[in-house]
Amino acid sequence: MQELLLLLLPVAAASGWLAARRSARKEKGECVGETGPVYFRGLNHLLNEEPDKAIDAFVEMLEVDSDTVETHLALGNLFRRRGEVERAIRIHQNLIARPALTREQRAQALLELGQDYMRAGLFDRAENLFRELKDTKLHVRAALKNLLAIYEKERDWQASLEMADQLEALTGERMVLQKSHYHCELALAAKAQGRASEAQAQLKKALSVDRGCVRANHLQAQFAAGQGDYRGAIRILKQTVDEDADYLPEVLPEMVTSYRHLGEMQELRGYLQEISAAQPGAGAELALAELIKELDGESAAAAYLAAQLAKKPSLTLLLRSIEMNARMPESQSMNFLDSLRPHIRRLLDQQPMYQCGHCGFSAKTLHWQCPSCRRWSTIKRKAGCEAEL
Repeated sequence: MQELLLLLLPVAAASGWLAARRSARKEKGECVGETGPVYFRGLNHLLNEEPDKAIDAFVEMLEVDSDTVETHLALGNLFRRRGEVERAIRIHQNLIARPALTREQRAQALLELGQDYMRAGLFDRAENLFRELKDTKLHVRAALKNLLAIYEKERDWQASLEMADQLEALTGERMVLQKSHYHCELALAAKAQGRASEAQAQLKKALSVDRGCVRANHLQAQFAAGQGDYRGAIRILKQTVDEDADYLPEVLPEMVTSYRHLGEMQELRGYLQEISAAQPGAGAELALAELIKELDGESAAAAYLAAQLAKKPSLTLLLRSIEMNARMPESQSMNFLDSLRPHIRRLLDQQPMYQCGHCGFSAKTLHWQCPSCRRWSTIKRKAGCEAEL
């Protein structure tokens, strides 16, 4: 409540100034019974912490003219930012209804009202306003961006493509990433409806827009595997990893499945060895451990995991090692558990033990002042990071 009152004080000041300015233009005493009481009534509501009544009084007093349009717009924006969308809509609708607005002022009010409707989830109304703006040739860039946001929310990917094309033509900025994803979404929709050829065509369009589109390559591999072309799926998946190695964990399960369908286990083993050496921690180690267990036995797989833990310990490798060694003879399991101590210690040493409760900054040591948000006494030890005695 106090925050809203503080924010309304500048509005009250502006209202008083504008009222005084209008009064100076008129004959002395003409407005005393008109704007004066309304202004002071609004101030009285403000001081009594009655913001709703204060707002109504100030809006009533601020007749829409060239001096007050910006004040109305600022007040409406204030309420939208605070989440009070109904008030913002009322103020902007009141602006648009006034015939005294210039063409530019009406366009600005339409833009603000459209954003109010978007915030309220009234996408149909917002779309109509932004299309009207686009037709008037005013605020076209903002209108197109808002229309694009609406179509993305409504998952209307064809309309999203049209808006992206228009934005590219208007601004000269390439939108290849967004457009490639729109084509991928259209491909998935076509596939779900049994239109396989259209789905493939959309994926080709995605790759023609963005040759490095990882998602389009991944979908092509999935479509190929679904049609029994596992060799083609492997080729495309490898190409996907070449385009962006960060997506290896996403495509690796499908690559393993395709190799298994072909029965090429040694080829799979060679690839996993190659990829685990090139990209440790991406999941190839676990897949290779499972394959070694299948081909060479559980002891060989446990030995491989132990070697990997020594190189680069991780919680997933540690958990898989424990699961695998739990089935070993008791003496061997005890030795294994003893060997885990240094790996667990290394993992604990790598974890930040402290975190700021305000901004989330993590640290390995206690800071009395957070280096990120600069607040005092907000950094405390994280739960589960007990102090050693």
